[in-house]
Amino acid sequence: MDAALAPLNEHRFPCDTCGSDMRFDPRAEQLVCDHCGNTEPVRAGRTRAIRELDFRKALANDLDRLDMEDVRSTTCPNCAAQVEFDPATHATECPFCATAVVADTGTNRQIKPKAVLPFSLDENAGRKAMTDWLGSLWFAPNGLKDYARKGRKLEGIYVPYWTYDADTRTQYSGERGTIYYETRTVVRDGKRQQVRVAKTRWRNVQGRVARAFDDVLVLASRSLPKSYTDALAPWHLTELQPYSPEYLAGFRAEGYTVELDDGFVEARAYMDAMINRDIRFDIGGDKQRIHNAQTQVSDITFKHILLPVWLAAYKYRGQTYRFVVNGQTGAVKGERPYSKIKIAFAALIGLLVALTVGYIMAMQQ
Repeated sequence: MDAALAPLNEHRFPCDTCGSDMRFDPRAEQLVCDHCGNTEPVRAGRTRAIRELDFRKALANDLDRLDMEDVRSTTCPNCAAQVEFDPATHATECPFCATAVVADTGTNRQIKPKAVLPFSLDENAGRKAMTDWLGSLWFAPNGLKDYARKGRKLEGIYVPYWTYDADTRTQYSGERGTIYYETRTVVRDGKRQQVRVAKTRWRNVQGRVARAFDDVLVLASRSLPKSYTDALAPWHLTELQPYSPEYLAGFRAEGYTVELDDGFVEARAYMDAMINRDIRFDIGGDKQRIHNAQTQVSDITFKHILLPVWLAAYKYRGQTYRFVVNGQTGAVKGERPYSKIKIAFAALIGLLVALTVGYIMAMQQ
């Protein structure tokens, strides 16, 4: 069958006992039926190797059709997130900004995920991490804290990332600086003094460095600010599992909106920064100057992976506040709302304390 005509995949996991849909339970690490309590193991090959894909072939649209899939999704009109729908859902709320979205009838052709990092924290653990973080924000409005604690459940989202592997060899030229000291006589306050002055002796150098990069991680979505996702790091990618739809049962998945070649631009910037560090180390000395660096990049491979995030988008007094929790480690990031009343009260208390201290000091004098 032609790849463009491949059918849209539908993954359901009905309970063998009652027929209800099962979900993946992060605590039990298995499928659980909330209706009757039946459990089933995840039938995923944990020992199966996670296969990398050829970067050049992907850019040439020459990937095997089995590495591609059709997903039913729509773009949020507010934040541009690619919200994926199951076939039975026609309208829902964007998990990233709480905007109502309606599914269209089209599908998108995308590269299949090759690996998934399953949720380690369940919804209760994710909510506790978020409420603890909110509790540490003294200047946050009490109304927002209460709304977040008593509001709807967190949304479990698998967020798309690219990982890139590459071998690099760099030929460079530059200068190595060695610090030495000269003694000079200067006049200070009418007196002659001898001081040591640091100087740098530069010597031209050239050489080669090589580095193999493994799993350079790049966010493949723009629905969340990069500062949010960066704050959720680190991710323990050694716990990645070969992709299996069972891990997504009961969760949502976001489609990637950063294309493969655009993601590699960001990955390459990271690689170049690491290569520059290697060059400086190779040059040695006290100071280094890099005049030219020519890097050959070979054996570029990649994979599309999904990482777990608990997400809450709350609308409070007409403004949307978003909080994200790393579904593996519990790290939290979100908007930091401020209560004007609390800030004014804190300023007043500070002023009263300063006046009191000033009054006491004045009386002691």
